[in-house]
Amino acid sequence: MYNGMINIYKEAGYTSHDVVAKLRGILKQKKIGHTGTLDPAATGVLPVCLGSGTKLCDMLTEEVKEYRAVLRLGCETDTQDMTGTILAEKEAAVTEEQVKEAVMSFVGEYDQIPPMYSAIKVNGKKLYQLAREGKEIERRPRRVQIHGIDIESIVLPEVTLRVECSKGTYIRTLCYDIGRKLSCGGAMKELVRTRVGRFCMEDALRLPEVEKLRDTGKLAEKIISVDRMFTEYPKVTVEKQFQRLIENGNAFYRNMILEKEDVAPVRQVRVYDTEGRFYGIFEFRQEEDRFFPVKMFRENG
Repeated sequence: MYNGMINIYKEAGYTSHDVVAKLRGILKQKKIGHTGTLDPAATGVLPVCLGSGTKLCDMLTEEVKEYRAVLRLGCETDTQDMTGTILAEKEAAVTEEQVKEAVMSFVGEYDQIPPMYSAIKVNGKKLYQLAREGKEIERRPRRVQIHGIDIESIVLPEVTLRVECSKGTYIRTLCYDIGRKLSCGGAMKELVRTRVGRFCMEDALRLPEVEKLRDTGKLAEKIISVDRMFTEYPKVTVEKQFQRLIENGNAFYRNMILEKEDVAPVRQVRVYDTEGRFYGIFEFRQEEDRFFPVKMFRENG
C-alpha cells in the first residue's frame, strides 16, 4: 500500500471524488482521500492523501491556496460561473481603473456568503441539492481572507486574476461580489488552482502519468512521505527499550529519547524509533517533562 501525499492535476469534467475513485483503481487500494474539492469545470492542483496519509486530510484543508481565474463582467448566473443558467446580462460599462479599484477592495478579510451551488450542508442536506430542487435559503456569511490579488489582464468584459486566499473561499463568489460592486454583475468563466500549500502546478501529475509511473515502478519517487509534510518540526528518536510506548500512542518522558538536550518548551516534534520509522506528531509539555501524542501516522503495509 502507498502511504503519503501525491500531487494530482485535476482535469476539467472530473469531480474531486472522480479523481479519488480513479486513483483507487490505478493504485489498487481503497484508503485514498482528497484535501478539498474543486468544481468539475475547474482544473489544477488536487493534493491526494494515500494510506496513512489520509489522516492529513483535515490538516491540509488549512493550507493557503492560489488560483488563476477569469471573471466575465456583465453577466450573472445561478451558479455564479458560466456553466450555470444566465439570470441577468448587462453591458459592463466600467473603466479599467474602476475594475482595479473594485478588485483590490477585496484584499484582506471579508464576509463572503457561500453560493447555493456548494457542498455546504444545512440541516443535513447539501446546498446544491436544495438549489437543484429550485430552493434558495438564507446562508450565513463566512469570514474569509484574500491574502493577495494580482490583476494579470483586463480585456473588458473579461478580467484575469491571480488570487491567494484562505480555506473556505469561493472564487466564484468573489467574482460575483466584484461584479456586484461594479453594478454590472459578474460570473467566473475559468478557474485553475495553481497551488495548495507546498503543492504547485508544475509538479502535478495527470492520471495517465500516474499509471505510467506505476507500471515502470517509479511512482514511489513522486509520493511525499507523511513525515516530510512536517519538516519544520524537530526530529525526536525514542530509545529502543521504550518503543512500545509510541507503538501504542502513549505519552513518554524526555529521558526516553536520544536528543534530550535539543527539546525546547511547548513545541511539536516528529517522533521516530531507532530504525527510522515515523510514528507521528507529539507535543512536549515542559511542566510534565513529557511528550503527548497530537496525531499518529504509524504506517501499516
